[in-house]
Amino acid sequence: MRTYDQTTHFSGRIWMLSAGVLMLMVPVAICVYYNAWPGLLPVLKGLLGVAPIFWTVGFIEILTYGPMLGSGGSYLGFVTGNLTNLKVPCALNAVQASGLKPGSEEAELVSTIAVAVSSIITTLIIILGVVMLSRLQPIIQSPLLAPAFANILPALFGALAVVFVSKNWKLAIGPIVFMVGLFMLVPALASSVGILVPVGSLLSIGLARIMYKRNWI
Repeated sequence: MRTYDQTTHFSGRIWMLSAGVLMLMVPVAICVYYNAWPGLLPVLKGLLGVAPIFWTVGFIEILTYGPMLGSGGSYLGFVTGNLTNLKVPCALNAVQASGLKPGSEEAELVSTIAVAVSSIITTLIIILGVVMLSRLQPIIQSPLLAPAFANILPALFGALAVVFVSKNWKLAIGPIVFMVGLFMLVPALASSVGILVPVGSLLSIGLARIMYKRNWI
């Protein structure tokens, strides 16, 4: 009889591969329908400019978000997407609210449920938005709400920061100083959230390890 981890990894691999095949079938279906095949060389040239970035970010996100989401939450999160601005905050908030120890089996179950529920709700909201798009478009694009939509990600992580920074403020000094200084020196990096969030996470882990070894925390 399989354990929970074995069952999760077995099912997760099947669904990850199935999702990958389905995603690849979209361009294949378009090529078949229109009988337009770009050829292998143009596809490779196009991938050469973007694929290394996505591979790097994807690898870093696995190392960063995997321990946060657990095995089940990671499979669900990486298939459904929106990790940084939705799945990770939902999982962290659910584990925090439940009072469970991060990394435990119970916390992993709660994290998986949180990711699953957020995926279902997101899908329902998208369906509702598509159905009511014509009526909601003037409201969504109004100048009054524009600042709110532009600050969704800072608001999400700001709310989480209050909870986690208050637990041990010493751990937050290094990453905050580094990131603030980096953005002040290179403001254009503000658009590279997908890369800098994992980098900041790895920096936090490294500094926390050093502080722990020196008995600063």
